[in-house]
Amino acid sequence: MNEYDIKRGHFEKIEGDKLEILIKDIFEKVSKKEGKLVTNFGAIEKLIVWPDGKRALCIETKMNTEVDDKTAMETIRKYNQFLELATGFSAKDRRKKTSKK
Repeated sequence: MNEYDIKRGHFEKIEGDKLEILIKDIFEKVSKKEGKLVTNFGAIEKLIVWPDGKRALCIETKMNTEVDDKTAMETIRKYNQFLELATGFSAKDRRKKTSKK
């Protein structure tokens, strides 16, 4: 499981049903299971997302490592797009925060 910080003041953009709508916009489908949002896309066999309060987003992933390069690149692009819109931090900012921890 990975935990990503949510930018201060950004939680209002994903609270309630907004996170579900965001996932549906990016990955095209989403379902709810035990209060968590579940989807899949490309090399991501299973992506489970849930907020941990207003400060963090928890994500569990199961990846298929046997995909072609085009699928892998598209998956990475969509996943990074999702994380940026969900947390308010770019990939560079998330990397800086991770290295500080």
